[in-house]
Amino acid sequence: MDEDQKNHLKAYGIAYWTISKQLEVDWLLNYRGGSFLIKYNKTVEDELKIRGVSYEVMADGKVVSLLNEISDPSVNMEMVKLEKTPKIAVYSPKSKLPWDDAVTLVLTYAEIPYDVIYDDDILQDKLSKYDWLHLHHEDFTGQYGRFWANFRYATWYQEDVKNQESLAKRMGYKKVSEMKLAVAKHIKEYCAGGGFLFAMCSGTDSFDIALAAEGVDICAQMFDGDPADPNAQSKLDFNKTLAFQNFKLDNNPMNYEFSDIDATQTRTLNQTNDYFTLFDFSAKWDLVPTMLTQDHDKVIKGFMGQTTAFRKSLVKTSVTVLGENKGAAEVRYLHGEIGKGQFTFYGGHDPEDYQHAVGDPPTDLNLHPNSPGYRLILNNVLFPAAKKKPQKT
Repeated sequence: MDEDQKNHLKAYGIAYWTISKQLEVDWLLNYRGGSFLIKYNKTVEDELKIRGVSYEVMADGKVVSLLNEISDPSVNMEMVKLEKTPKIAVYSPKSKLPWDDAVTLVLTYAEIPYDVIYDDDILQDKLSKYDWLHLHHEDFTGQYGRFWANFRYATWYQEDVKNQESLAKRMGYKKVSEMKLAVAKHIKEYCAGGGFLFAMCSGTDSFDIALAAEGVDICAQMFDGDPADPNAQSKLDFNKTLAFQNFKLDNNPMNYEFSDIDATQTRTLNQTNDYFTLFDFSAKWDLVPTMLTQDHDKVIKGFMGQTTAFRKSLVKTSVTVLGENKGAAEVRYLHGEIGKGQFTFYGGHDPEDYQHAVGDPPTDLNLHPNSPGYRLILNNVLFPAAKKKPQKT
C-alpha cells in the first residue's frame, strides 16, 4: 500500500471482500503504507487481477521474516487481524439533493456494500443492525443547512423543507429541529453502546451543536415559524457534545455557518498552501489512531466544505487529533471515544474536489485511485473489522 500500489482504494474493497469469504486478512500497520497480508488463495488472486489491485506473492520464509520484523519492540509496526465485515449504514435522505457524498462515492468505487438509512429508520431503532454509521452532509439543528439565503427559491430546497416537515409530523414532532435532535440523541446512544460513528462536513459540527442546544430554540423564524431564543448561547450545554466545547453560535440566519467551530470564513489558506499533516502514532501502543492514519502520504492536500476545518481551541482535550494544520491552528481529522463506542470527524466535503459547490458533478474516482484523502475514509470503514488487543499497561 505504498507508492507501488496502482489502486489504493480498491485494495480496501479486496480486504473487505476477502473477510466476507471467511478468509484471514492481517493489516500490517506502518509496513509499506499499511499493507494487507492474505494467505495465498487463487480466488483472491483472480479478484485482485479483476479489480486492478497491485499485489506481491511472498514465500513462507519471507513472511516469517516479515512478521518477526513487525513484532520487534523497537520497530514502529504492528499486525492487526481483520475478522468481521462491518455492516455499514449511510445516513442520507431518500430524496435527491444537488450534492454528492464522498463516503458513498468511495464505498461504491471500492465495492464495499452499504445500506442507506434516514431519520425515520433511526427513530424506529434500526441502528442496532449496523456496526458503522456515516453521517451524510447534514444539518442536525433543523435549519436546512443554512441554505435559505441563497437557495430558498430553488425547487430542491423547497422540496427538502416540505419532505422534512412532513416526516417530522409523521414521526410525532412539531418541528424539524425537534426531530433532528431526537435523531442526534439516538445516534449518540448508538455510539455509546458500542457503534462506530464517522462524519464529514456539516455532519460533524451541526451534530454537536444540536446536542448542546437540547431544549433551546436556536432556529430563526424562517426555519421553524418562531424566533430563536435570544439567550440561546448562555443555555448551551457542552457536556452533551462529543468533540467540541465553548463554541459560539452564529445567530445570523443569512450566514452559511452554524457557529465558530468551523474556520471556513476566517481562514487565510488557499488551494496552493492548504494542507494538513497526519500525526505519527506508536503502532504498538496507540493502535486505533495508527489504524486511522494509515496512508502512503503523511501530508494531505486540503479541501473545503460547509464545514472545512475545526478550530483547535474548541476541540475537547479528551479528543485525539489525527491530522492538523498547525500553523493555521486547524484540526482536520479527529477521533474520540464515548461509552463503549468511538467516533471520527473529518472536515471538508470531497478530498479530490477543492471547492465542491452545490450542483457540481460527482468526482470520478477512476481518476483518483490513489487518493490519500479518500484513504482516510476507508481506514475508518475497515477499523471496526479489527480484532482489538488487550490494552497495554
